[in-house]
Amino acid sequence: MEITHIRSHSDLMDNLAKAKNAYLLLYKNESDTSSCARKQIEEVEIETGDITMLAADVSEVRDIHGQYGISSVPTLLEFDGTKVKNMVKGCHDSSYYKSYFEHIIYELKADASDKPTKRVTVYTTPTCPWCTTVKNFLKKHGVRYTEINVAADQSAAQAMVSKSGQQGVPQTEINGEMVIGFDQSKLNRLLELK
Repeated sequence: MEITHIRSHSDLMDNLAKAKNAYLLLYKNESDTSSCARKQIEEVEIETGDITMLAADVSEVRDIHGQYGISSVPTLLEFDGTKVKNMVKGCHDSSYYKSYFEHIIYELKADASDKPTKRVTVYTTPTCPWCTTVKNFLKKHGVRYTEINVAADQSAAQAMVSKSGQQGVPQTEINGEMVIGFDQSKLNRLLELK
């Protein structure tokens, strides 16, 4: 992902005025955690036509972080116009950032359509090939979803079992109704896909 470096708060405002969806990574050049965040974001490969990625080194650009109450870096700011909509602190791996930006893109596509948005949660484990099939199906149809790795979250695993009575994954919850496995016809029906 290409990052544009900015030099001041006024430079930020100019970029926000031109951008549909802008993100700003505040970092400190000589910090290992900041270097990690920059590297991981740069590694993200995604169709980013509507996303503008900006960055500012707080040791050089001193008039931005105070404006938004940022006391630690790295921090990724998501903007809605000129207002901060969301913050992601620390360094995460590139797959986290890729999922984050893909989620935003799907959210934008969903907002552009007239259909009401469905609440979709996919319960997965890292080694489950059918989980990947379900996620790819949802991405293909522009359905935004939340992914929960039940191997890493025992309480989420228990909640999933209490909802469906099943332990296997994938399980997809659509507006409170559970779909076990990759049941394409049920997914189509619940998501109102043709």
